[in-house]
Amino acid sequence: MAMNVAIDGPAGAGKSTIAKAIAAKMGYVYVDTGAMYRAMALYFLRAGIASNDEEKISSVVDDISVSIKYEDGAQHVILNGEDVTGLIRTEEVGNMASASSVYAPVRSKLVALQQELAKTTDVIMDGRDIGTVVLPNADVKIFLTASVECRAKRRFDELVAKGMEADFDKIAKDIEERDYRDSHREISPLKQAEDAILVDSSDMTIDEVVNTIIGYCNK
Repeated sequence: MAMNVAIDGPAGAGKSTIAKAIAAKMGYVYVDTGAMYRAMALYFLRAGIASNDEEKISSVVDDISVSIKYEDGAQHVILNGEDVTGLIRTEEVGNMASASSVYAPVRSKLVALQQELAKTTDVIMDGRDIGTVVLPNADVKIFLTASVECRAKRRFDELVAKGMEADFDKIAKDIEERDYRDSHREISPLKQAEDAILVDSSDMTIDEVVNTIIGYCNK
């Protein structure tokens, strides 16, 4: 049986950073579900489709293939045969991913791809609905969160470190809006699974969070 670990939580809680670190230590395959949604979002942006054009987005979903592969220990996101790993981390792509992920055809397409992978592989996945929808029978479920202020500060520091313009108040407002949108959407809203363990990382270091979750996996 493959070991499945699900980490859910709001935007900016550090899910992917934590999940990658756990995967490296435990020898699991890290499936970056957010990156898969971002790859789809990049396709929509390139096609000039508006984020609120549900009909057009739904009509092109079957033209999109997204996969994840590992080379030299690094994850690569493949969109229709093209490696788009370096193109999907912009704010524009992130906002499009958040907006387009509310549509059922987008979600069902990616969920099916993710479930196939989890059947045969020891995986750790992070997202908004892994423990509730994608891997409802996961061996370990974690709901990872942090305060809005803490998440905004992390994002602000990240952008400043890259030499980019950053407005703390705008970042905090974006995070609050994304939280609201993610938790109030009709399909697969962000929520803590009944059997998920709550981990608040606001006052924890990355290592502390990683070791806490590995402790639950080893149980």
